[in-house]
Amino acid sequence: MKRSMQKGFTLIELMIVVAIIG
Repeated sequence: MKRSMQKGFTLIELMIVVAIIG
């Protein structure tokens, strides 16, 4: 995972995580 947590998750990243989780 990228170190983009410093500025929070973006909508795209959030959807990617949700897609991975199911």
